[in-house]
Amino acid sequence: QVQLVESGGGLVQAGASLRLSCAASGRTFTSYTMAWFRQAPGTDREFVATITWSGSTYFADSVKGRFTLSRDSAKTTMYLQMNSLKPEDTAVYYCALRRGVVGTTALSTYDYWGQGTQVTVSS
Repeated sequence: QVQLVESGGGLVQAGASLRLSCAASGRTFTSYTMAWFRQAPGTDREFVATITWSGSTYFADSVKGRFTLSRDSAKTTMYLQMNSLKPEDTAVYYCALRRGVVGTTALSTYDYWGQGTQVTVSS
């Protein structure tokens, strides 16, 4: 099994920055892709960003230019740097992992999920 633990959420004002972390542990795979999704109250969980095994990144249009994605050299910890936060970024942010080298935006393609971390942006 794979365990994913998110951290770094909190309450900030609009325009501020936060950095979320996702640490993966447990079973290892030859290659895998990690991603962030988020879910606001009363809405479906939506794709935010993904980083593939090779390091390619892809972002949802709603966060492009404001969020960046990186990871450590061991490829076990992923970081989501969120800048210029808006109230509409308020959500629970979930880390996800799927086996393989291809990054996808589809929630159903991810095999493992973290418990989530709350991000609240006040206006």
